[in-house]
Amino acid sequence: MKDHQLKVFLRIADEGSIRGAARALNLSQSALTRAMRELEANVGAELLIRSYRGVEFTPAGKALLTRARLVMSTLEKARDEIRWLSGGAGTQVSVAVTSAIAATVLPNVLRTFDQEQPDTRVILAESMLSTVLPGLMEGRIDFAVAVAETSQLPYEITLEPLAELLSAPLGRVGHPLLQASSWSELAEARWVLNLAAGSSAHYLKSWLNNRSIEMSERIVCCDSSTLMVELMRHTDMIGLAPRFFADNSLSGKGLACFDKLNDFPRFTVGLLKLKGVPLHPGAERLATLFRREISGLSL
Repeated sequence: MKDHQLKVFLRIADEGSIRGAARALNLSQSALTRAMRELEANVGAELLIRSYRGVEFTPAGKALLTRARLVMSTLEKARDEIRWLSGGAGTQVSVAVTSAIAATVLPNVLRTFDQEQPDTRVILAESMLSTVLPGLMEGRIDFAVAVAETSQLPYEITLEPLAELLSAPLGRVGHPLLQASSWSELAEARWVLNLAAGSSAHYLKSWLNNRSIEMSERIVCCDSSTLMVELMRHTDMIGLAPRFFADNSLSGKGLACFDKLNDFPRFTVGLLKLKGVPLHPGAERLATLFRREISGLSL
């Protein structure tokens, strides 16, 4: 299995067709087809099926795709480590963070990191587990600081707990249910939540179920935190957010917390990374700064 064969394979996946991959790599289609035949002979299985829609992956092709992305990403991380040892120029760190971390420690972390490594490029993403886990598995994300529970994670991902996050339902100022003193009073409320596996709202449903409280089924599913906040500000929809979110003069403008409730869920915020794969020095330094800033922080 050769480096150029994997590059061809991944480019076909990215472009969706052999023609598009050939154009992107500035190679002939026959050269790409030959590389794919050699790769299929090497692994002993058919990887691609051509159709009028372009190309489709066989089960073997899908299995190889995830591993191939990780292999190429690991090689790139090795290059990053060498660059770091040579002064850091050209090094890249990719990290995903939850909104609670973005609103609290992220500015200080990036300020310190930029002072130490001004030539290192940092790529940030929002840490929705539905996108974070594939990113970690394929090596596109070095690590994530996210709300997670070990029992909900695949075997390949490790969780290093860093802090507890106090979450609460938020609604617009003047919401008719703000004086509710029990979760059952919100049974018929209309919610706006991200219910993706591993999200805070996903954990909220489990938390309520453990207390024999049935959550309203009147839920608008939304995977954009910006859209959720705007709907919370301008309608009677209720959302779930870190408790401090409502107290912040910027993020909490027009929002209020349901403070009369008798209990609030707490979730684990931790550092997620691929098991058995060490972070390159740049990513490890950034992770250390997150650990230092989050340690003892009340969220």
